[in-house]
Amino acid sequence: MTLMTLRKMKTEFREDKPVLYFLQPDEPPLNERLGTTVTLRASGSIFCIACGRKTSKSFNHGYCFPCMRKLAQCDSCMIKPEQCHYHRGTCRDPRWGEASCMIPHLVYLANSSGIKIGITRAFQRLTRWMDQGAVQAIPLATVKNRLDAGLIEVVLKQHFPDKTNWRAMLKSSAESLDMEALRDDALGFLPMHPFTETSDEPAVTLHYPVLEYPQKVLSFNLEKQPHMEGTLLGIKGQYLIFDTGVINVRSHAGYEVEVS
Repeated sequence: MTLMTLRKMKTEFREDKPVLYFLQPDEPPLNERLGTTVTLRASGSIFCIACGRKTSKSFNHGYCFPCMRKLAQCDSCMIKPEQCHYHRGTCRDPRWGEASCMIPHLVYLANSSGIKIGITRAFQRLTRWMDQGAVQAIPLATVKNRLDAGLIEVVLKQHFPDKTNWRAMLKSSAESLDMEALRDDALGFLPMHPFTETSDEPAVTLHYPVLEYPQKVLSFNLEKQPHMEGTLLGIKGQYLIFDTGVINVRSHAGYEVEVS
């Protein structure tokens, strides 16, 4: 039995092999627990993933209320990048903005539960795709900052969805799509600007450690159901798939749990 405070699962991409998942960086991959009984029991304690203080409720995937209100990474522009206001001098933390938003960003297409448009920091593309449970992904364009990526995404959202249907993603592996053709379609809608560097990189295929997909997706919430147990059938995106239901590990960041 191991007592730990949950964080977003670490992932390791492997070409032509299932993604490796880690609940703790110094522990063996969760992949080794497939087919075995796993128990999660919440202790009742929640700790802010930024300041570490104990909190009665978690906000925005792991933050206490004061941190949610003051930290730049919790600002609404992180959800709506086209509303980035760094250039107006109103960023909550300009140094954080310089390191996280004023760096190259990638606009991409991903196939998780079907095609979707998305953006991410250019250096973490694989991590983003694995966290979304994408089985295919392809870069569209690289831009100089988060705001520019958000403005392009606004244009392309008129033609492509920007959300993953997480239930559909967990019920099956998405049907393979012609990602290069879809990229050509997307680039046809994309207004060209001097700061836009389009991509001709090939699509990336990702595989996940899933023994069996559930026919019906029942979601666990540790706040309402502090104890869950079942046979671990798979891991995809940031979800653990049990024969008894699924749980989003990232949404429970900061929760202290016993894992056995």
